[in-house]
Amino acid sequence: MVWATTWTDDANACIAPLLGLPQLPVVAWPEPSDMDEQDERDGLHWKTRALVEWAAGRSFVWVDDEITATDRAWAAAHHPGHALLHRVDAGLGLTDDDYAAIGAWLRQGR
Repeated sequence: MVWATTWTDDANACIAPLLGLPQLPVVAWPEPSDMDEQDERDGLHWKTRALVEWAAGRSFVWVDDEITATDRAWAAAHHPGHALLHRVDAGLGLTDDDYAAIGAWLRQGR
């Protein structure tokens, strides 16, 4: 598990204790580039490339409230491993249905 949030290390200080999580690694976000502008025009989330790179071919689950079909398609085309890009409702946070969907994906042996 890693924090893939703009909270960066603050997630370990502020969120992890509330959830009973240990200190977790934090994804280091790249500096903005010209590619980011093209991705934005194409509808790709600015985190997508960095998370696929971070996964380095390993299976991964990304949970976010801004994931779109564009992100899923890009990851499927550029990530050799299995990936679940799961969108959550920002107003609700993670629900039992979200945990069930993630659990089902994990049980599939990915």
